[in-house]
Amino acid sequence: MIGLGPFSAKTAALAAATILAWLVARYLLRKTDANSRRAGAGVLLDALFVGLFIARAAYVIRWWPEYAARPWSFIAIGDGGFDVWAGALAALAWGLWRTRRDRAQRRPMLAGMAAGLAIWGAILAGLGVALRDAPPLPSLTLNTLDGRTVALESHRGQPVVMNLWASWCPPCRREMPVLAQAQKEYPNVRFLMINQGEAAQTVAEFVQSQGLTFDHLLLDPQSQAMRASETRALPTTLYFDTNGRLVDAHLGELTAARLRDALHRHLQQSPASRTPKE
Repeated sequence: MIGLGPFSAKTAALAAATILAWLVARYLLRKTDANSRRAGAGVLLDALFVGLFIARAAYVIRWWPEYAARPWSFIAIGDGGFDVWAGALAALAWGLWRTRRDRAQRRPMLAGMAAGLAIWGAILAGLGVALRDAPPLPSLTLNTLDGRTVALESHRGQPVVMNLWASWCPPCRREMPVLAQAQKEYPNVRFLMINQGEAAQTVAEFVQSQGLTFDHLLLDPQSQAMRASETRALPTTLYFDTNGRLVDAHLGELTAARLRDALHRHLQQSPASRTPKE
């Protein structure tokens, strides 16, 4: 439900849609002569690359300050940051322009694109159904670094971002400053930073060495949160609404842009609407 390897589910869906578009167009071109097949395949391949480039570029432009602050994140496509409709329109425009003198190539190209968009929509619909059936905010009681017990359900009533991490996990380490900054900018959201499987001293030494401060840093030495949320890899970030219902999930390293996008779309949170902490 969350993703495929290091890629988010939406990135995997986009890749599947692109591959299907290619296969459908190739199939429809099979009865044409060799030159037409090569030309048609080239047009479709170019259109797909143009579409993917524009989809990524449009998303980066939309969240430019976040990407500009961390230039490495431009190429972190595993975050799922694509504007699919902008990419689809760009691919269509490119394909129509390239086939303006050879209408015979248009039908396979358009059919491939239609099939790709259809499978993309179907996968996203399936992900929506999976989220509705996903486990809610886990009913767990964990400890803070100073030994206090905290019930996760006590955070219901506010939007929750639950991040599962470990200090030995490189992508976890890279994304933690992003989460720490977001905690400051979105005080209406509870950021639950739940360490998986490590001792309190190890966690304390790590956050101190990195200069990080989290309001809700919790220990989960038995990795109960991973089992309760049915996740299998780190880092994993889960978004819950005020009723404790899972509304989005991300497997792998988060970029600042992807985190803000999820907060805006699913939890209706923005820095402009935040209120001061009590």
